[in-house]
Amino acid sequence: MTSPDTPGLAALRPRLPSPLQEVVDGRFERRGVRLLLKRDDLIHPELIGNKWRKLAPNLTAAAGRTVVTFGGAWSNHLRATAAAGRLLGIPTVGVIRGDELAGRPLNPSLARCTADGMRLHFVDRATYRRKAEPTALAGILRAADAEEAYVVPEGGSNAEAVRGCRALGVELRGRAEAVAVACGTGGTLAGLAAGLAPGQRALGVPVLRGGFLTAETEALQREAFGGRRGTWSMDDRFHFGGYARVPAELDAFAADFEQRHGLPVERLYVAKLLYGLVTLAGEDAFPRGTAVAAVVTGRPFP
Repeated sequence: MTSPDTPGLAALRPRLPSPLQEVVDGRFERRGVRLLLKRDDLIHPELIGNKWRKLAPNLTAAAGRTVVTFGGAWSNHLRATAAAGRLLGIPTVGVIRGDELAGRPLNPSLARCTADGMRLHFVDRATYRRKAEPTALAGILRAADAEEAYVVPEGGSNAEAVRGCRALGVELRGRAEAVAVACGTGGTLAGLAAGLAPGQRALGVPVLRGGFLTAETEALQREAFGGRRGTWSMDDRFHFGGYARVPAELDAFAADFEQRHGLPVERLYVAKLLYGLVTLAGEDAFPRGTAVAAVVTGRPFP
């Protein structure tokens, strides 16, 4: 597990452990449940939330080499990697899903990446789907002129990242009976659950549809720790149609939460997590007296 004192990373001055903030919300209070917010969005102004926890060990492992990583046109992970590259003086390459985007004006997210010095390489969607296959990956790296680069997978979830996210669970030991986090690739949940104490449980709220994240999270735990660790589960009901889908109902919920608690709510991950927890509280899924900690992994962009 990487320490914030690792040479090269200490200059970024992460705020660790991140604050744990209790909020009073009647939808939980009347069910006898306490809601705590684990403010990972305050770790660093540019490497926000679980992006710090995942990237820090990978940046250390890269040892100054060019970092290549993957994502869609609105990827939080790509923006965080680009920012890290700028802050640490490390070259970065972003492999972008969808070669049809290459000839279009950059959206604000990709424009931020290039402003931070990331070189973008667009690939067709069929090739992108095969990026984990050694032959396809070698072809992508060759085409991107990055054959000697350190490769970080989409979303930043690999064994290094999972071991880095274990610290999140350690920070929450004894603080809540249940800890919930939104999931895109399963890496944060895999590490979080491994770091919690016996008797605590972790809940993942996938932001994509498909029901595949349980198997992927188990695979990440096997890669990082040799087997399944901790008590954890997934609830697949709150993806709202898929990644980056923010229908009016979810947007209205997030705006209401912001007004109630003065907290900016990131829509792609955090809003779905909080909506899921409000729903679960209404279903009496948490016994009276339970403290539930929600991991705030990001802030709204831009």
